[in-house]
Amino acid sequence: MPHVALLGDSIFDNRSYVGAGPDVIAQLRQALGAGWAATLLARDGDRIGGVPQQLRRLPADVTHLVVSVGGNDALGYSGVLNLGTPTIAEALLRLASVSAEFEDSYAAMLDGLSATGLRLAVCTIYDPAYPDAVRQRAAATALKVLNDPILRLAAERGLPVIELRLVCRSPEDYANPIEPSVQGGRRIAAAIAGLLRHHAFETGRSTIYL
Repeated sequence: MPHVALLGDSIFDNRSYVGAGPDVIAQLRQALGAGWAATLLARDGDRIGGVPQQLRRLPADVTHLVVSVGGNDALGYSGVLNLGTPTIAEALLRLASVSAEFEDSYAAMLDGLSATGLRLAVCTIYDPAYPDAVRQRAAATALKVLNDPILRLAAERGLPVIELRLVCRSPEDYANPIEPSVQGGRRIAAAIAGLLRHHAFETGRSTIYL
């Protein structure tokens, strides 16, 4: 039986944010049906550096890995947005430094996951849902410098990608500005299930899933 493990942060581990509603792992199990097993290893609050520890709890019969991580790393970098700079060029250089640091961490994580020999898929970081339009626009723009390395690294390694920015797009998809609601979780679970059912991992081709 194929068996998928979810790694990462609260995008998958959203139990605390949905009240009595089903979380992502419950909705994924329903979406996949009886022919699949699904295990949640992701932990709310974890960053990229926490994924190797999650991997230590990997069940022996897992066949597929899906990872969604980086949002909490992005929050750690958010102070950069409040730093004053005399020129646009200097602001861009600061963002470039953040992007390079993020890329190094993400690449190292992917190397560790790839070393398992299991079929692997990754997710981009979705845009938040801040009610303040200025904050929302700034955050979504800044996240582009982190999503670019995710997409590029996935393409280099021939990994399929779930583009979460196109999965969760309405206010109802969010339980709060940064966590998925029951509706958002259902859309995330459907995207994962679609990828697992349809992606030809053996081709080594990177494909975007919504």
